[in-house]
Amino acid sequence: MQCVLAILLLLSACSLFPQSPSDQAADPSEQPSSPLTNDRIFGVIPNYQTVANPEKNIAPLTVKQKFELFAKETFDPFIAVSSAAGAALSQADNDHPKYGQGSGPYAERFGAAIADVTTQNFFSDAVLSPLLHEDPRYFRRGPEYRFWPRLGYALSRVVVTRTDAGKTRFNNSGIFGMAMGIALSNAYYPDSSVSGEVVAVRLGTSLVSSALSNILPEFWPDMKQKFFHRKQP
Repeated sequence: MQCVLAILLLLSACSLFPQSPSDQAADPSEQPSSPLTNDRIFGVIPNYQTVANPEKNIAPLTVKQKFELFAKETFDPFIAVSSAAGAALSQADNDHPKYGQGSGPYAERFGAAIADVTTQNFFSDAVLSPLLHEDPRYFRRGPEYRFWPRLGYALSRVVVTRTDAGKTRFNNSGIFGMAMGIALSNAYYPDSSVSGEVVAVRLGTSLVSSALSNILPEFWPDMKQKFFHRKQP
């Protein structure tokens, strides 16, 4: 919680200084011909799903591009590292999934963590978003808005999404894809970690985590401009 508060304070400080028109213009490297970027937050965290400078009539992703987004989000080295760290914390606390202790159970925890990410992304990005014509990307609001409205907007995108037609509606693909992935995990989780209560807690944790994960993509261009931008001579 202290880490989250520190990030919010840093982001709030960035928002106190309005960006000039030149600041708001993205670097050429941030405007690739492909709708899927290769941006990384702090050079490490994948930021493939963010539209940093959305336009009113931005083209929707094709079915192929939605599958490509699933692949980029899922099979990134950062996911393996974060899953390994999460499995280690789960092992240390003997938290769910309760495989036990030792190298064998740790490997099972790590495999389960990878499977959780893969199935949830697959159902959301590659299956439901094409079927329901929803855009799985995060459409950043931008620095023309104040800090708190932007923060509220970022958190709300876990339940609100953009359709391929550019309209907003309930995030069916995100929510139900997450739920389908969690339901499928009951097939490989140990019996002690398969119950209505555990599933409900996991769903709630996933929703909160998904909401919080939108904060950095919303404010990352501001932070990058203020603290990491190298002005041309």
